Amino acid sequence: MASYSELANRPVLSQPVYEAGRPIEVVAREFGLDPSTVIKLASNENPLGPSPLGLAAARRALENAHLYPDGGCTFLREKLASRWSLKPSNFVVGNGSNEVMILLAQAFLRPGDEVVFGSQAFVVYKLATLLFGASPVEVPMPGFRHDLAAMRRAVTERTRILFLASPNNPTGGTDDPSAIVDLAGSLPDDVIFCLDEAYAEYLEATADLRPLMASGRKVVVTRTFSKAYGLAGLRVGYLVGSEEVCGLVNRVRQPFNVNLPALAAAEAALDDDAHVQRSRRANAEGVAQLSEGLRRLGMEFIPGSANFLAAKVRGAEDAFKALQRKGVIVRPLQGYGMAGWLRLTVGTPAQNERLLGELAAFR
Repeated sequence: MASYSELANRPVLSQPVYEAGRPIEVVAREFGLDPSTVIKLASNENPLGPSPLGLAAARRALENAHLYPDGGCTFLREKLASRWSLKPSNFVVGNGSNEVMILLAQAFLRPGDEVVFGSQAFVVYKLATLLFGASPVEVPMPGFRHDLAAMRRAVTERTRILFLASPNNPTGGTDDPSAIVDLAGSLPDDVIFCLDEAYAEYLEATADLRPLMASGRKVVVTRTFSKAYGLAGLRVGYLVGSEEVCGLVNRVRQPFNVNLPALAAAEAALDDDAHVQRSRRANAEGVAQLSEGLRRLGMEFIPGSANFLAAKVRGAEDAFKALQRKGVIVRPLQGYGMAGWLRLTVGTPAQNERLLGELAAFR
């Protein structure tokens, strides 16, 4: 009798598994802790909570939970178009930015294609590449920062997509906006440049790829409502690109891929500039607090502008487990080729201080 593995598509058998940050309730149960005392600083979530406007809209939308959501994400795309000075047809909305990147890969990757990205870049790039039978080309990142020139040199006649995240997850480094535009504009016409801007709202300046889009260059941008807007639990992201690329990606998008309260929350959150500004200020203060604390502890870390820092911690893998026993959840990075490093999400001032206090045992 054939096993399921024998019947499965070949790429599935070697597909890496994405490991999410451990939930508070699971850690509390495992270590006999009160969940209210556990802090999660593992998944780059917003310590200020969700956008109040978004949360209120989601609650109202639940009154109509018996109805299907708008399969075309009409009103959210219209509001995004107004924000970006583009058309609604320039957007694809997904179940988080993860999904729109996977949809992009599904629409354009075939066996034999290559996908270029940094060696310590977001793991979803590799997952999407392998899932559709293409080959990942991981470009070394000296000092855990992108080498844009090396990424350009890695492009061959087989390259179909080049992924770049700025700020990069999990390292936190940010690339110069003008250098990003130059890289995107230098690529061959048959290579799609995908700029992942999950943390863009925390930056003062980002790369504007709209002129390249207008000129016909193969460039797309992805963003999410999970970070600065605080809607990680509702899973809404989007892709920005030409009408043609969005039309093709929409062909592989599943109907009703974003739920009703999530759409309502994202649409309302776009108007919540006050929450985004509060989140940006709190994050800058938190980054400074963690940076100073890590320096005080003598721990190496990668400076960054996102809502987390990657820190080199003695016995990092053991520290990850020991911190959980203390009710502090962080993220180990050995899966990214960064053994000895932990990713620390910026929390509230009290949470940051508690984290630094627990890290002192691993100096």
